[in-house]
Amino acid sequence: MTKLTISRRGLIKTGAFVSAGLAMPTIFTSRANAFTNAPTGSTVTLGFNVPQTGPYADEGADELLAQKLAVEHLNGEGDGGCLNTFTSKALKGNGILGKKVQFVTGDTQTKSDAARASARSMIEKDGAIMINGGSSSGVAVAVQGLCQEAGVIFMAGLTHSNDTTGKDRKANGFRHFFNAYMSAAALAPILAKELGTDRNAYHLTADYTWGWTQQESMQAATEAMGWKTVNNVLTPLATTDFSSYIAPVINAGADVLVLNHYGGNMVNSLTNAVQFGLLDKMVNGKDFKIIVPLYSELMAAGAGENIKGVLGSMNYNWQLENEGSKAFVKSFGEKYGRPPSNSAQTCYAQVLLYADACERAGTFNPCGVAEALEGFEFDGLGNGKTLYRKEDHQCFKDVLVVRGAQNPTTAYDTLEIVEVTPVDQVTYPANHPMFGGDEATLGTCNAGA
Repeated sequence: MTKLTISRRGLIKTGAFVSAGLAMPTIFTSRANAFTNAPTGSTVTLGFNVPQTGPYADEGADELLAQKLAVEHLNGEGDGGCLNTFTSKALKGNGILGKKVQFVTGDTQTKSDAARASARSMIEKDGAIMINGGSSSGVAVAVQGLCQEAGVIFMAGLTHSNDTTGKDRKANGFRHFFNAYMSAAALAPILAKELGTDRNAYHLTADYTWGWTQQESMQAATEAMGWKTVNNVLTPLATTDFSSYIAPVINAGADVLVLNHYGGNMVNSLTNAVQFGLLDKMVNGKDFKIIVPLYSELMAAGAGENIKGVLGSMNYNWQLENEGSKAFVKSFGEKYGRPPSNSAQTCYAQVLLYADACERAGTFNPCGVAEALEGFEFDGLGNGKTLYRKEDHQCFKDVLVVRGAQNPTTAYDTLEIVEVTPVDQVTYPANHPMFGGDEATLGTCNAGA
């Protein structure tokens, strides 16, 4: 099979995008009966596109550690990790389809244009046949669109917006991580039980696709159980001091603050909220509460004691007792000296899932890989039983509701699992209005031909 080469001469540009440089759309072409970056030698190249700078850099660093570990396991190095527990037995530790796995990396900077530019470089210059990573849904949507145009598979990393597998879903894109709707569906019953059904919520929301859909999902779920939404204030992603956003909360008559923030944004906004003494106040005859709909271990570590008692949700936690989780925690811990975050776990799983799909399909052709992933049911990667739904390429599995631990015993058990919410409670139809309704379609797989 002939390897496709893509040059600037092969790009179709329009005046509107020339001035935008690397952010412009690209039309990729390939020879007949070929596919983008078909490997011809003894190796195959994967592209790991993570935030190495910016507000989500801590998450990106953990993703990259996990991606490197996945490559080691695919190549037969180390203890094999989840290759030993994965219910699919197609992977043998001899690379992918007999080719040794190598990788290149890029820095998304938590910016969509930068992420597209780095992904494009890995595809065009380095011959990457799959892109994995990202810790921002804005980045994920942008890179997923590029991969669709390029004819390569995008295995999303940490992206939680409904839009990624909703209105912006693509045939070449797949998401293992859960989404905003699932967080709200898992959290709502616990909030009703612990905080009651008569609450006034004030939302601070990151002003991009993830924040918008997270806020929409939380508002819908909490209002359905009786809560009132007092206000929703959008905050720029680059914000580091949230004091001016926190100050008006109490005077608004709210008794709950919902922080639709992630990464460094959540650490800073929660810290500011605690510094303002919100958790020490009584409003409307009730103790004031803070909710963080989307948690990670790295955020918990950054926020320190401020997270004590604060409820949220997670895709994965290293304290899970299933065999896949224990295998991954052992491998990651022995190599890096600490437990993995949920961002690390999802990127590790996505790399293995891509490689496994290639093996089961017997090809690197992205359309063959996509077909192997659609409707695929599996276990042994740390989350328990999981399904990649064919209609939207969203993974469905149990969701964790967690709380900031009151008395952690180490630096790594700062979050405690309150409930493992069964998958049936967080499942929704593929044409749900929050996910684009009947107009949302995957389109057609693009192999680059």
